[in-house]
Amino acid sequence: MPKPRTPRPASPFSRLARWSARATGEPVTAVVATAIVLVWALSGPIFNFSDTWQLIINTGTTVATFLMVFVIQNSQNTDSAAVQLKLDELIRAVSGAKNSRLSVENLDQKDLDGIREEYQEMANQARQSGAAARKYSGSARRRQRSRATNSNPRRKEEP
Repeated sequence: MPKPRTPRPASPFSRLARWSARATGEPVTAVVATAIVLVWALSGPIFNFSDTWQLIINTGTTVATFLMVFVIQNSQNTDSAAVQLKLDELIRAVSGAKNSRLSVENLDQKDLDGIREEYQEMANQARQSGAAARKYSGSARRRQRSRATNSNPRRKEEP
């Protein structure tokens, strides 16, 4: 069994990105952003809707969007890596699972498409055999009910 690793502290950028992602996902952040846009819009007549007035909101939103791309991508990468590791652990721990599927996310698209086709075929076969099993089990239940009602000594015969 491998020796457990001591987790390294997150880099300053990762900590900042995690904090930013959490903070920007809060409802209060949406309210603040809406308030900023409203204040800007209401100040338009004061500044005669000048080019500078328009440039302020354009520059602010462009900078915020540009920076958020990196925050969101970092968050997405971290979450994706954590989910992949958890899935790998489940594959490793479940008997009968294909260990060859560990780290499958590192394969190229052509290989992933091939594996997806294999699983699609397995799913189709399972659906077909499941439909046959349901059909059989339904008729088997009817036969059992029929036998049970016919052999029930307490059942009164109807005239």
